[in-house]
Amino acid sequence: MNKYIFNENNGLWYELIGDYYFPCLTVPAEEEQLVGVWGQRHKRYLKEYRPVLYNALLLSGKLNGYLADIDQQAREQFDTIIQQMAEAQGITEMLKTSDPMKWVGLMNCCKAQVEEIIFSDLIYV
Repeated sequence: MNKYIFNENNGLWYELIGDYYFPCLTVPAEEEQLVGVWGQRHKRYLKEYRPVLYNALLLSGKLNGYLADIDQQAREQFDTIIQQMAEAQGITEMLKTSDPMKWVGLMNCCKAQVEEIIFSDLIYV
């Protein structure tokens, strides 16, 4: 028996392993991109609650790019919304210098609200 055979009907090579021929399949190489905390959270969500989508992205070689895109969108949205909320609530640099503890408390409140917005809009969808 040959170690490798080619099937002209489907265009795949098969390798003999033991008594069976298995298709020689590889996942396409994916460009390495950095995925931050938002992308990692979305990946965890996909693995647990949307396994079909996760596996489709993984097998097509598009998962890393998809997660990097989600991460970038979340970071941009976070920066924009937190700046807008701080302006709307009057949280300024002047407040930061005059009453730092109040400034930290208000900014932490804004940060928590913005995180909830991003979770509901981008991460857990």
